Amino acid sequence: MISATRFREIALAFEGATEVPHMDRAAFRTKRRIFATLPPDAATANLMLERDLQEALCEAKPKAFAPVPGGWGRMGYTTVNLRVVSEQDLIAALTEAHARASEPKKKPATKRARQR
Repeated sequence: MISATRFREIALAFEGATEVPHMDRAAFRTKRRIFATLPPDAATANLMLERDLQEALCEAKPKAFAPVPGGWGRMGYTTVNLRVVSEQDLIAALTEAHARASEPKKKPATKRARQR
């Protein structure tokens, strides 16, 4: 079991990570965007992952990882069960979430670029 205190230690150890309030949750973010959230009960956390990684984790470790229900899950938002996930698996997933949140947002192609 990963405690809220340990989750915070791990999340805040990433370069440039900070903790900020986000609705009823604690959010962990880079200067660009949020990569994880932790609800008050600390039984789960949500991570923003690439879809292919989300699918692989959910298939390999279904007791530890699940897509967030609905459209959020289809965008890569993933719930991690902190009562069953190993610290090693959590660190690996948080590493990927942090890396994704650290990347500059992709700009949509301009009309001119699409016409080429």
